[in-house]
Amino acid sequence: MSLEPDLLADRRRLRRRLTLWRALAIFALFGAIALVAGMRGERVLPGGDHVLRLPINGFIAEDRRVIEALDRAATNASVRAVIVAIDSPGGTIAGGEALHGALSRVAARKPVVALMGATAASAGYMAALPAARIYARDSSLTGSIGVLLQSFDVSELMARLGVSAQVIASGPLKDQPSLFRPLSAEGRAALDRVIQDLHAQFVGMVVAGRRMDADRARALADGRVFTGRQALDVGLIDAIGGEREARAWLAAEREVPESLPVRDMQTRSTTERLISQATEGVMKSLLSEWLGVDAPRALWQPSR
Repeated sequence: MSLEPDLLADRRRLRRRLTLWRALAIFALFGAIALVAGMRGERVLPGGDHVLRLPINGFIAEDRRVIEALDRAATNASVRAVIVAIDSPGGTIAGGEALHGALSRVAARKPVVALMGATAASAGYMAALPAARIYARDSSLTGSIGVLLQSFDVSELMARLGVSAQVIASGPLKDQPSLFRPLSAEGRAALDRVIQDLHAQFVGMVVAGRRMDADRARALADGRVFTGRQALDVGLIDAIGGEREARAWLAAEREVPESLPVRDMQTRSTTERLISQATEGVMKSLLSEWLGVDAPRALWQPSR
């Protein structure tokens, strides 16, 4: 009789092990299917005339695959137009510049239209500038034309804890800004010159993209955000609307039929996109904003 409880316990342990291995096998199977589907979707180029949609979401950083895909689209006769769908608070200056350059090369060959979602600010607005026409929702947040450089000074906290940092630098500006000592007047002046030069580059893109007077562009480039309606009033966008209005404009002004299918540009596999969505916000936003010395960014960041 004593063997029966032991047999039941063994069976339960065996069943739990089988359940675990079955779950792992199912997970591995779905992972393999997603990986193969993603690889196929990345390698097979859609045929037939179509409108290409480029989604720009979240933090903008330089992505070689996106730039290369846009350069291929610029010379692909099947791509009749490109719709840039933006929902981003911005990103790095270099990332915005690279995207702006690639979209400018596309715009030199075929129509490009930008659509603003909830947010298209800073580098997100920079990405819209090569478009022949920019649409936004009434409530879209855009603008924020400016450059941001942030650092922290924890020297007082370290002194209270009895911790000191030993820094050996080749010059007085090499470690500016630094977490370990206050920003010097000389360092602040040098960094300010960098920020002003980057800001001037951004303003130049606005002047060229919006065909706007330089003084007018500088007056709007004080870092403030605009709603879609406000942006329309000051000339930062062309119209209120979404993809339906963009397709109608392309048909009327660029002879791109509304009947053509719209296909999203995919540069990453399904697995990569799933992993990216899970980690992008933490790695690129939280860590970059709160830890260490950050690079200059064109990022809308409301004051805390």
